[in-house]
Amino acid sequence: MASQQLRELREQWEKAWPDALAFWSRFTKLSDPSYCLTITEEKREGLSDSFAMIRLNDQKVVVSLRKALDEGVAEFAREILAHEIGHHVYVPANLLDNGRMIARIRRGLPNREAFAPLIANLYADLLINDRLQRQENLRMADVYKAIVKPNQKPLWKFYLRTYEILWSLPTGTLTEKPIPRAMEADAGLASRLVRIFARDWLEGAGKYAVLCLTYLLQDEDCDPKNIGLMMGGWCDTLQAGKGGSIPAGLIDIDEGEAGGIIHPMFDPEISGVDLGENPFDAIGKSNATGSLGGSRGQCREPFEYGQILKSLGLNMSDHDVAVRYYRERAAPYLVKFPAKQIQKASEPQPEGLDLWDFGESLEKVDWLESVMVSPVVIPGVTTRQRIMGTVEGLELEKRPVDLDLYVDCSGSMPNPQTVLSPVALAGAIIALSALRVGSAVQATLWSGTNQFETTKGFVRDTDQVLRILTGYLGGGTAFPIHILRDTFATRKKTDRAVHVLVISDDGVTTMFDTDERKNSGWKISEMALKNGRGGGSMILNLYGDWQSNEPLVKANKQGWDIFVVRTMPELVPFAREFSRRQYAREKSSDK
Repeated sequence: MASQQLRELREQWEKAWPDALAFWSRFTKLSDPSYCLTITEEKREGLSDSFAMIRLNDQKVVVSLRKALDEGVAEFAREILAHEIGHHVYVPANLLDNGRMIARIRRGLPNREAFAPLIANLYADLLINDRLQRQENLRMADVYKAIVKPNQKPLWKFYLRTYEILWSLPTGTLTEKPIPRAMEADAGLASRLVRIFARDWLEGAGKYAVLCLTYLLQDEDCDPKNIGLMMGGWCDTLQAGKGGSIPAGLIDIDEGEAGGIIHPMFDPEISGVDLGENPFDAIGKSNATGSLGGSRGQCREPFEYGQILKSLGLNMSDHDVAVRYYRERAAPYLVKFPAKQIQKASEPQPEGLDLWDFGESLEKVDWLESVMVSPVVIPGVTTRQRIMGTVEGLELEKRPVDLDLYVDCSGSMPNPQTVLSPVALAGAIIALSALRVGSAVQATLWSGTNQFETTKGFVRDTDQVLRILTGYLGGGTAFPIHILRDTFATRKKTDRAVHVLVISDDGVTTMFDTDERKNSGWKISEMALKNGRGGGSMILNLYGDWQSNEPLVKANKQGWDIFVVRTMPELVPFAREFSRRQYAREKSSDK
C-alpha cells in the first residue's frame, strides 16, 4: 500500500504538470500522466528500467514516484515532466520518426546495432535537455547531479562530459576525472552536433552514433540488456512503442541514411575544418545494397526492418514482421485481377397481392393496397402484401476469379523472412490484387515430400494468405500434386473460376511427376487448367532461359504463362505483363 509520503508527492507532481506543458506550448495537449506508487502499478504500466517514460503509441507519460524518491529526483517534477513532454513534442515525437532515427543510428554502429535504442535515447535526451536548460532555465544539470553514480562506464562518462561542455560546467561537475584527450575532443564534437542539428535532428543521429561507437567498443562488458544501469536509471524511450501498431513508412530508406554515415570530424559544419573524404563512408554505403543480385533500391531488407521494429519495443516474430513487410512492399504494384462474366443476374419482379396475416413480418404489409381494399384496416382481413418473383436481369454480372497459390520454400529458394525474395513479393502482389477485388485465395506452402502448409480451402483472410506466402521450410523439393488434384477434380462449371499461380525455381517441374496414386502430373495439370477456367501462371526464380528447359516449354504449350523474376528491376515489368495477359484472357473469354 502506498505511503502517505508518496500520495503527497503525487499531489505536488500533479500541480507541476500544467507548468511543464507550458514550457513547450500552451496549446500542447496530452492526457494527464500516470503516477505509479507501487511496484504492481509500475508493472501494469510497463515501467521497468526508469523512473519515468513516454509511450509513443498512446502519447502517455508514466512516472514512478517510488523510484523518483529512491533516485533523489522527487523534487524535480517540472524538469522531469517537461523532459517527457519533449519526447512527445520534439524528439522523436512519433513512432515513425523514432524508427527512422534508430535506422540511422544502426548504420553508425556496425557490430553494435543492439545498442541503437540506447544511443537514440541518449541523443534525444541531449537535444531536449539542452533546450530546457538554456532556454527555459530548468534545473536539468541538477537532475543529472542527483543520478550520477561512481565508476562511470566510458559511454556514460562521454555523455555526461557533453553536458558539461554544453552548459559550461567545470570538468568533474558530472563526470569523474580525468577525462582522456580523445574523449574531450569527442565530447566537443558532440556538443557542436547537438547545437547544429537542433532543428534538423534526424540528420545528426547517425553522426552521433559514430561518436558513441568508440566507447561501446572499449567496454567489452557492455550489455544491451543492462543499459538502464548505464543511463543512471533514466531510460525513457526504450519501450516507447510497446503495445503499439507498426508505423507505415519504415520500409523505405531515407536519402540521408542511404548516402553513408559521416563521422563528425569529417563534417566541416561541425569540426570547422575540411579534412577531405570520410573513410567511414564505405561502411555506411556498403550496407545500402542487398543480396539477390542487385541493388535493393530505397527499401530495407526484411531482417533489418524487423530489427528496427524490435528496437521500438514492438515484440514480433520474424514471420509476423515478414507478413507486414511484404504487404507494404506489394502495395504500390497491385494490378488488375481478372473477373469472369456469368449468366445474367436476376432482378426482383412484383407478381401480385396476397393476404397478410398475423405471424408474418410487419414490414411486408403493403399499406396502400390495404387501404384501397377498405379504408378501415382490419389485420388479417383487409391487409395485403406484395408477392415478389424474379426475372432475368438486363446486365451481365462479373464475378472475380479466385486464386490457387502454391509457394515453393525448399532450400534452393531464398528465405523471405531474412532477405527480400522478389518471387515472394511478386506472389504477394498477385494475392493482394486478388483479395482487393473480392476473390478468395487458397495458399499452399510446399517443400519436400509431405512438407506443406495450407489454408485448407479458399479464404479471404489477408494475414492468413501472407503467412503462407512468407513461410519457410527449407527442405527438399516435391510439389504437392495431391492438393492440386483434389482442388480441381470435383470442380463444377457453376463454381467460380480459379487462376492457378505457382511460385518456384527449376524445382517447379516436380509438379509434373506422378502422384501417390500413380496419376501423371501432366494430366493433373491439364485437368486443373481446364476445370479452373481461369488460366495458370508460374513465377520462377531462374538464372537461365526457360525456353531451353524442355518441361517448361511443354508446360507453356499446355497453357501456363511463365514469368521469370530474379531481381527487383524485373518486378514492375512482370506486374504489367501479368495484368496485360490476364486482361487479354478475360476479354477473349467474354467473347
